[in-house]
Amino acid sequence: MSDSCLPPIQIDGVLEDPSAVRRLIEANGPYYPVQRYVRNDAEHRAISAQGPMIIAPNFRGDWAYDRPLIEGAEIFLEHEALVAAAKRLFDTEHVRPQQVYCNLTWQLPFHQGNGHTDVPAFRGIDRTRYPIWLLNVMGRSGLFEEERIRIATAVAWFYEGEDGGFEYWPDGPDRPPRAHQGDIFNTAIVGDNDRMFHRVMPVGGREGGLLGGMTLDTRLERVGDDVWRIAAGETTMAEFGWPQLRVSVSWKAVVYRDDAERRMVDSHERDIDLDDVLERFAADLDARGVAFRVPSTPLDDPEFVAVLSSTYVRDPSVYA
Repeated sequence: MSDSCLPPIQIDGVLEDPSAVRRLIEANGPYYPVQRYVRNDAEHRAISAQGPMIIAPNFRGDWAYDRPLIEGAEIFLEHEALVAAAKRLFDTEHVRPQQVYCNLTWQLPFHQGNGHTDVPAFRGIDRTRYPIWLLNVMGRSGLFEEERIRIATAVAWFYEGEDGGFEYWPDGPDRPPRAHQGDIFNTAIVGDNDRMFHRVMPVGGREGGLLGGMTLDTRLERVGDDVWRIAAGETTMAEFGWPQLRVSVSWKAVVYRDDAERRMVDSHERDIDLDDVLERFAADLDARGVAFRVPSTPLDDPEFVAVLSSTYVRDPSVYA
């Protein structure tokens, strides 16, 4: 994958009524750890080059995928300024909003990972049918650029704390990152996040350490007017107020170069399938002299996942 990415665009004053975000979050819990998208340490390493997987108090709620999944998601899905920024970023008039989700984070006394790229999509291979570890390795490998579907991503913040900013590598993972921090409430960064490394900066709790004992079934839920808790079954693991919850909303849109590309993608006439993916990986691994075998169940084999991630997945080499 090329280290280059498009320079991101900042938007101020994302919503006229930013309190709408809080109402949406309060109305649509509970929320579960973002790590539910992977199943084991091998798949986690394929996403972040790290391991073992730590279940952290970082929760997600899906609000839209091709259509609103909750009432009120339209304020983001069809957001005119986000669409305009995506058009400008990719120099095209063909933008189709697709996804909206919220991230809710409490007490992460360290950077959230060493920097990652978002889950990409390819013609015939996307997250609706295949695990995200596979998509991430495909994106990092650079072997599927012909089939890559370009995606614009906006991250908007609705958290009024001074910590929990956004660190990103617009000049590539081997150049110093930049930081969007301080007064970031109701602002957004629109970028090519499938290629641009980025991460959440520490969010409070530096003296108390990270909340331990969480599992994939731990949930975040509202229990009062201004009271939230992290719970396992009926046990309360932590309780805090709304101001301690770092809130961001992510918006994604598929971007086409022109109408001909849109028709090609929609018709699936040039899609690839899993056999194509495995064949391309096998040829490249063989050319690199990497010992491997394609198992009978490649999507579920930790050893095969480990071979791909160790070959293609790396972290940024320069940090602030």
